[in-house]
Amino acid sequence: MDGRFNRAADADAGRKKIEWARRHMPVLGAIAERFEREKPLAGERVSIALHLEAKTAVLALVLQAGGADVTISGSNPLSTQDDVAHALARAGVRVFARRGVSEDEYRALLLDNLEASRPTLLIDDGGDLVKLLHAERSDLAGGVKGGAEETTTGMTRLRALAREGRLAFPMVAVNDARMKHLFDNRYGTGQSVIDGILRTTNLTLAGKTFVVVGYGWCGKGVALRARGMGANVVVTEIDPVKAIEAHMEGYRVMPMAEAAAVGDLFVTVTGGYHAIGAAHFLRMKDGAILANAGHFDVEIDLEALRRMSVEVDAVRPNVTAYRQPDGRTLYVLAEGRLVNLAGADGHPAEIMDMTFALQALSLEWLAREHRAGRPLPPALHPVPEAIDRTVAEMKLRTLGIAIDRPTPEQEAYAARWA
Repeated sequence: MDGRFNRAADADAGRKKIEWARRHMPVLGAIAERFEREKPLAGERVSIALHLEAKTAVLALVLQAGGADVTISGSNPLSTQDDVAHALARAGVRVFARRGVSEDEYRALLLDNLEASRPTLLIDDGGDLVKLLHAERSDLAGGVKGGAEETTTGMTRLRALAREGRLAFPMVAVNDARMKHLFDNRYGTGQSVIDGILRTTNLTLAGKTFVVVGYGWCGKGVALRARGMGANVVVTEIDPVKAIEAHMEGYRVMPMAEAAAVGDLFVTVTGGYHAIGAAHFLRMKDGAILANAGHFDVEIDLEALRRMSVEVDAVRPNVTAYRQPDGRTLYVLAEGRLVNLAGADGHPAEIMDMTFALQALSLEWLAREHRAGRPLPPALHPVPEAIDRTVAEMKLRTLGIAIDRPTPEQEAYAARWA
């Protein structure tokens, strides 16, 4: 059990969390049974940077069952659950993660992960491992056969590397698979963000004006669930197509400067930088609540808010009050980090079952292609359609749902241009 984790945490409690998640992840369970028999990852060293909680632990153990030597870190300073990390270390996974670390400690833990693993495969969440392998540990990049990325933020960073011709190894765009963005981003984020807000604030959403900043797949999910809880939803966007889509769904659409004056609760889901800034804070109501559901804590300009405030006070767990010179108080949840993971348990297990199945099968594909003498070139690669369909079919089987198949005549008709 080498690594850096909180040894004082209750490993037995963490094990129970992992078992609960495992029970509700049947697709990953079926993959684990096959991996245990076939050992498709034998000899591989897998570095993981994911939100280190129970569902992630199940994925790490599935890869371990497939023969991989697994090393894991958190992908956010506030999303690691120490009891789960301790339980995972007991199970033989090298763990470099603790909850509540500083930015410098967080980076050091990722570097320790890479040094201990010297990875042949990796799973990233937000692109931090990839960044370090290109910026500070490029000596290890040559040994990486490939990896997988599951966030919009991470994909933005990977595309920038690819555009510059600097991507050193192949990366699979798990984030863009249909079985990921249609379910994880929409239904997973939608439910888990609302869960994080409610657990953190203990307030009602019904009747409040709920501003969703960004209407991508995650924003769609948050808006849908907020409306379901009785909130009056406002959407802000920079993409005209998404803005029209939000309008057609029945949401009010307006610029952030206007939304700032009417919102009771704001959630940023853009993956961008300073979507809410100083000019917006000046227009907000007394008591307005701000939360972030994007990967990094840069979507709300907290430095500007601190400078503008006469007092900053932690008023309850994961709630910070910023008192303004004019007497107003604005509240920020979970230090502007991912509210669904810093303030709750993240996406439901049934949702992550599908996303993590894509991760496991993508790593198996990368390893198999490399062993067969067909290594993928350094580039961004889509998840193969066969993997996407396999996960969908496995999920349907676990739900007891059957679907139709096209007849030979129907397939022939669809194939004819005339």
